[in-house]
Amino acid sequence: MEKTIAGKTISVNDEGFLTNFAQWDKSVGEEIAKENSITLTPRHWEVIDYIQNEVRKESPLSIRKVGKSGVVDIKEFYALFPNAPLKTATKIAGVPKPASCI
Repeated sequence: MEKTIAGKTISVNDEGFLTNFAQWDKSVGEEIAKENSITLTPRHWEVIDYIQNEVRKESPLSIRKVGKSGVVDIKEFYALFPNAPLKTATKIAGVPKPASCI
């Protein structure tokens, strides 16, 4: 399935997660954030960078792991990405939905 995000044709799955990370860039991330009513700040980008690095290492993600990362604690993670923080943050980061997300 394809969707136009930030003026680019992007491949996504039925939940809107990118299926090809090579198509992601910051403008795509910002557009997905807007769709989720989030204005990205430098703190958001730190979390997004962390998530992308973990996925590159093929390290499974969970809310608990992000909370213990030293990048952001769980309370701030929920404040930055309200309503399903891990699902929303990974979608904005352009990576596959974590197995731990419903």
